Amino acid sequence: MSTVLEHILRSRLVAIVRLDHYENALDIARALLAGGVTEIEFTLTGKGANQAITEVRSALGEQMRIGVGSVLEARAAEEAIAAGAQFVVTPVVVPDVIVACKAAGVPILCGALTPTEALNAYRAGADLIKIFPARVGGPQYIKDILAPLPQLRVVPTGGVRPENARTFLDAGAVAVAMGGNLVSTKAVAAGDWEYITAQARAAVEAVR
Repeated sequence: MSTVLEHILRSRLVAIVRLDHYENALDIARALLAGGVTEIEFTLTGKGANQAITEVRSALGEQMRIGVGSVLEARAAEEAIAAGAQFVVTPVVVPDVIVACKAAGVPILCGALTPTEALNAYRAGADLIKIFPARVGGPQYIKDILAPLPQLRVVPTGGVRPENARTFLDAGAVAVAMGGNLVSTKAVAAGDWEYITAQARAAVEAVR
């Protein structure tokens, strides 16, 4: 198991930063780190994600693990890894991305919703299965999936917040991922780094 994967499983929390642009990436990362969050995913849906990955890794070194999200093509995964991404996240099952990540030795969190998709991702080599959007079925859905498929290591994403994170973990998830409930666009626009730190602290406490 890679060191990065071990860190994710130990921290049990991945922060998703999904913005239109990432010129505040380092400020956001520092605010999250101050709250105890050590795993961050910058999504490719915003401009400058790869630059953000390079900048944050350069500045914060081994204090955090920096990943890339919303990856839909193998080439995009390879470019992000070249920029410094330490793990890759997809919203859906994309076999080519899984293959690219395995070739590069980089952990892959592959998105799935149905049991069939989750098992297909697992058989294709995904390290973790991102159940997305988790708000559709909630913690009980996680428990129901794992009953016949206990070999899956699932990470609920979408609708997870500090107030309900523990219920997903108690249902059998190995970690959770939080996006807008942790890094809100409003807080970023206002430069309210203290608010993001407070949310991070609450999230970290919730998954302990």
